[in-house]
Amino acid sequence: MMKKITIAIDGHSSCGKSTMAKDLARTVGYVYVDTGAMYRCVTLYALRNGLFTADGINEESLRQQMSNIHISFQFNAETGRPDTYLNGELVENDIRTMEVSSHVSPIATLGFVREAMVAQQQQMGKDKGVVMDGRDIGTVVFPDAELKIFVTASAEVRAQRRYDELKGKGMEADYADILKNVQERDYIDSHREVSPLRQADDAILLDNSNMTIAEQKEWLLERFKEATR
Repeated sequence: MMKKITIAIDGHSSCGKSTMAKDLARTVGYVYVDTGAMYRCVTLYALRNGLFTADGINEESLRQQMSNIHISFQFNAETGRPDTYLNGELVENDIRTMEVSSHVSPIATLGFVREAMVAQQQQMGKDKGVVMDGRDIGTVVFPDAELKIFVTASAEVRAQRRYDELKGKGMEADYADILKNVQERDYIDSHREVSPLRQADDAILLDNSNMTIAEQKEWLLERFKEATR
């Protein structure tokens, strides 16, 4: 029996972290947690409950309502992947819209939101055997993770992937808008005060701009084998 480890995959938005993390978890029989989906759920909740005002976010209301936000993941046998649920409602597609994408970074910069999410994430990963992806998994959520990967790719490549993904789901997409969104999110994610996006000192860098999904999978599996030996 190989020892169970914690795998932290961090990196910029839309660089395929989630796809890699989901595939790896499925291949090695680990639990996958999509932390980005958790912040998207809080964003969706805030949008639905009118917590975005002309001046920004009504932080006081959101803070008071955090205890009403329950996020869970349920395995979908058809897709072989977990779906995201907000208060028992399946929101997997709702949280992937451009509207949520363009509001998620300001929500994710709020200290009380991150605190609540990090506590949930640490709870989910306490027994190890987990693959988690996000912005601060290797630096804040699991600083002791045995395997840390930091993923990046050029903004243009990431925008194209995001565009293709939305088109593939039959959703409206505009490449220029997406590129702008990717660049804005990079800036906000890297410059925020609370747990900014940065590569952990002991993380392995993966620039996947010119890699196929199959190549990434093979590379990741190799790192996993090294870490569990």
